[in-house]
Amino acid sequence: MTTESKNSASTRREFLTTTAGTALAASLAGILPRGTESATLPNLAPRPTPAKPRRIIIDTDPGVDDAMAIFLALRSPELKVEAITPVSGNVPLELTLPNALRLIEIAGHPEIPVAAGAAVPLVRHLITASYVHGNNGLGGVEFPEPKIKPVKETASEIIRRIVRENPGEITLVPIGPVTNIATALRSDPEIAKMIPAIVMMGGSISAGNITPAAEFNLYVDPEAARAVFDSGIPITMVGLDVTRKVQLMDEHVAKLAAAQNPVSQAAAKIMRNAIDTVRKIGIGNGSMMHDPLAVASMLDPEILTLRDYHIEVETAGEFTAGMTVGWSKGPVRVSPPMAEAGNAPAERDTTFRPNAKVAVDVNPERFFNLLIPRLTQS
Repeated sequence: MTTESKNSASTRREFLTTTAGTALAASLAGILPRGTESATLPNLAPRPTPAKPRRIIIDTDPGVDDAMAIFLALRSPELKVEAITPVSGNVPLELTLPNALRLIEIAGHPEIPVAAGAAVPLVRHLITASYVHGNNGLGGVEFPEPKIKPVKETASEIIRRIVRENPGEITLVPIGPVTNIATALRSDPEIAKMIPAIVMMGGSISAGNITPAAEFNLYVDPEAARAVFDSGIPITMVGLDVTRKVQLMDEHVAKLAAAQNPVSQAAAKIMRNAIDTVRKIGIGNGSMMHDPLAVASMLDPEILTLRDYHIEVETAGEFTAGMTVGWSKGPVRVSPPMAEAGNAPAERDTTFRPNAKVAVDVNPERFFNLLIPRLTQS
């Protein structure tokens, strides 16, 4: 059991004693008070140059599409992966951690540190998606045990250290529940000012996939997601509004299988099983490329169309927890206060202040013209 796993219960107890529900955002006060954001967000995904790769930390819960995202990142010279921080999500940490180690080993990058993250969400019971990702998270495909080991640092520790050592240089790329990032921000709120961008897969401004309201990653840990959106860090949200439109099909698997390199061969096996699974359980004809699309957006900004939004994450709803509520213009109104709460509060500022760039459209052909060659090249 990792250090972070052992400390999961105490972390949750500490969280509950210092915050409740949405109050995590308040614990991050001082990072960037609400109402101070610019009305227009900066471009969060500038096209990197090969001479200076964009430095990233991948926060992940591998996961079949996580595997494709990690492979894409590791085979793209425009990116330099500084660390990978597994978290519980698609499957528990006891599986996501060795899966991350396997994937970097297959890709030939054993030098990249892998740090174990949170075994459980901040305040909730863990819900997984093994019915989609297979009993081991990699579509049920059995790979050898990894030879490399995780580093001693926990995920939140390595995030804080790398960001502090390289202020303004490290983009966070969460493609699973954001428990690790919220924990790092809560432990060291000052690092929010040192993180230039977060490019995340998660959320939806239309409808969910685990409930009618919520996308899976935010559903697993809504409180963590709310803290991240409230942190003041510029966010690109690549959600279901675009990822549903990008499905890997049989012809893509055939191209992966035909290439003779370890990454393409592993990807073909994982995705063959993933497609078979979604067809068997009746949720599609191909495997949606949720996580690789977030990574691809950093390689080719023309793949996605982005629009400024103000995003709030619902944490109180019995049926809507994890829902991302988005405003593309003002006024930004919330629900009226309950009458039994006492005197009516002062009128809230409803000015539109975006806190995220949200992907609203996608070019699937352009995406696959990037993904498949990167994974099949020798």
